This record gives sequence, C-alpha cells and structure tokens, in this order.
Amino acid sequence: MTDPVPARGAAAAVRRALDGRHDGTAEPPPPPPPGWRVGERVLRLGTLAVVALAAALVTGRPWVLALAAAPLALIALTLPSGPRPEAVTAEAEVEPRRCFEGEQLRVRITVSYDGESGRLDPGVTLGHGVGLDHLAVGPHRVDLVLTAQRWGRWTLGTVDVDVYDRGGLARRTVRAELGEVAVFPLPGHAGLTPIPVRLPQRLGEHTAVQRGEGVEVTGVHPYVRGERQRRVHWPATTRRGALQVHQFAAERTADTVVLLDVLADVVDPVSGTSSLDETFRTAAGLVRAYLRTHDRVGVVSVGGATRWLQPGSGQGYFYRIVESVLEVRKDRAYRTEGLSLLPPPALPEGALVYVITPLTDQRILDILHQVRARANPTVVVEIPTGDPVVAPGDTEGELALRLWRADRDAMRFALVERGIAVVTHRPGETLDLALAPLLRTRIHGGTR
Repeated sequence: MTDPVPARGAAAAVRRALDGRHDGTAEPPPPPPPGWRVGERVLRLGTLAVVALAAALVTGRPWVLALAAAPLALIALTLPSGPRPEAVTAEAEVEPRRCFEGEQLRVRITVSYDGESGRLDPGVTLGHGVGLDHLAVGPHRVDLVLTAQRWGRWTLGTVDVDVYDRGGLARRTVRAELGEVAVFPLPGHAGLTPIPVRLPQRLGEHTAVQRGEGVEVTGVHPYVRGERQRRVHWPATTRRGALQVHQFAAERTADTVVLLDVLADVVDPVSGTSSLDETFRTAAGLVRAYLRTHDRVGVVSVGGATRWLQPGSGQGYFYRIVESVLEVRKDRAYRTEGLSLLPPPALPEGALVYVITPLTDQRILDILHQVRARANPTVVVEIPTGDPVVAPGDTEGELALRLWRADRDAMRFALVERGIAVVTHRPGETLDLALAPLLRTRIHGGTR
C-alpha cells in the first residue's frame, strides 16, 4: 500500500516539485551524507532539554530541571528495540522512457533494507521539462506520477529518500537516480504532401509527369503491339478509326529532407510561443505525412553541431528522425556557435527540402544558398515570431518596428526571387493551410 502525501505535510523539495517550481539549474543536488545521523525529532526534543538545563543554570532554581525530564523521557521511550538497517538501497523504475508532450510517466522507487525501519520521507528534485503531479509513499516504495511538459531529452532528476529507524530518532538517506527520458514533440496535423517536378525512379504513390504503369489516366495514344487490350479506349477508337489505348501516369516515390533552423529560440512577446517548439512540431507533422505515403524522409538540424539523418522510410523511422534531433534541447544545452557545410549524403539529388525557420538569423541564408547550389527544390516554412511590442507614443520605437517589418519583407522577397517558395505556418493552425498554395503547381528545383 502507498498513501498519497499531502502538500502541507511533504518536505520542502516535494512541495516545490508539486507546485511546479524548479531551482533554475539542471545540476543535481549535492550527494547526501553517508551513514546514520540524528533525526528532526531528536533535534527538537534535545533543544527543549538543553534550553531547560540552561534556564536552570542561569536562574539557579533546581525545579526548572524538571522541564528537561519530559523531552529526555520521550527520547528514551522512542529508542528502537532492534538494530537499525545497515544495507539500504533504492532502485528506480520509469515507464515509459519515450513519450509525447503532455503524457504521464510513472516512477516507482523500491527501497530495500535489512532490519526494522520506520517511515520513508522522499525529497524530489526534478530536472527541466517535467512536472510532478502525484506522490505516494509506502513502507518499501515511493510512487511518483510525472508529466512531460516540453519536448526534448531531459534528465528527470533525483529522489533522496530518508529512511528513519523505528523510533524516528535517526535517519539515513539513499539516493535514486531517475535517468533520462525522451519526450517527442506533438506532430502538427498535416495530410498534404506537395512534390517536386522530378521524382526518383522508384515506385510510390505520387503521380509523376512521365508515362508509366499507374492508375491515373492522362490521355490516349495509338495502340502499340504488346499493350494490353483491356486498356483500349473505344470512344476514341471509334472516332479515329484506329485502336486507341489509355495512357497512364507513372507512380513514383519522393525524397524529402526537413531542415531545421535551431540557431536561436525566439519567444513571441505577445503569446509566449517558442519558435523552437513550433519548429519541431511542424517538422514532426511533415515527417509523419510523407512517411504515410511511403516516401523517404531525412532530417538536418543546423545550429552549433550539425545533426543529420539520411532519408529512410517506414513508420518506425519517424522515431529515429525525432530522436536524432532531441539532443538540440538536452537540458537546454543547445549551442549556436557557428555553421558548417551540409554533408552531401544529407541532401540527395532532387530531394525536396523543407527549411523550417523563424527567419530571424541571417546565417540561415547561407544554408539556403548551399541548398540551392545543389539544385534541390526548396520550400521555406516560416514560423512567425510576432512583432516587437512598442509602447504607445514611442515614435522611435514605431519607426524601428516599421524598419524591422520592411527588413523581413525584403528577406522574403529575396527568397522568392531566387525561386524559393515561402509559406507561413502560424501556431494553432493546421499545417495543410500553409501547404495548400504549393499544390497549385509542382515545386521546381534550381540549376547547377
């Protein structure tokens, strides 16, 4: 049996975790002292006895010594009858180790000891990205329910369990490390999969412009010896006086690469939305949509260390793609020192490249130049960051805001002039709304 711990009766560390407050650092607390030490009950009763003895010495009245008898008697009565536990260990089990944002994690800490023991008193120190929802303590275990609040690869934190002896006079602390957990971003809803003009010579579900063995009829042509007679188009045959057969479009698969701009994390000053969060949610939606159509999908993240994964297919590949970029936010340790050249295997020839960026760092233009130099068809998905807040009546601030907007408009215009499609995906809207304009025509690549 485990009993829930009320917030008022919990330790200070547990109260902070239940309230969602963290220390602001990912560093673990100092290690607990080894061996047994005096408990809080002895300190309180001992303090009363010492105060009574000091009062007797100062006043010179022997009867004051009687006030120290009660605390000392309580200490004597609570002395344990058996030996204290010597071998105390704690093991933590976390399920699951991989989850999506908003899902719950269940942690069970099993405390093993020999001899007799009293109560267990846990102290929880959580890392970033998770919150404590529930805590229950039993004779031999501590159960926690955590919620994954933000995507990333997070260190869950530590739990220091104080094991008291039978009388509660002494305690010994054992630490349980909770390890790491991978929290995946919630994919944005996407069902549309725009494709480039040229597709690889692999069978798939996209209709190509070339002739082939597909299901979409693109016209009729004269019968050629060896073609299937069931494909004869009888109205055209009757009208032209010669055998005419259906002409079908080939069905091909597509190569898609999602390039993530993680140079900076910009927070919307009005809504508080993180551009890094929306970048990964948009990328997860694109990856899932193209994998559903059996296309090959790869990923590249630029900013600090360049991380990339070659295009692959299959629904299980979705988790490999997401895990390959979770290190960007490993306990908020992502870096933005510089950029490196994109490796050639990361961008296959003819692959459609989605560049998801807030367009706030000029260095992303260098990456776009590398992509266009390889003649890859490119689409820029802009994540709006919101306009800077200007105080009413601040004429200089309003002028700066106009210049800021003009600079962003000029950046978008320069991208369009280079033949790069630019769409805007606003947080809260479906991703299909941003991708719909790309369906008017197929996306063209550049020239080498």
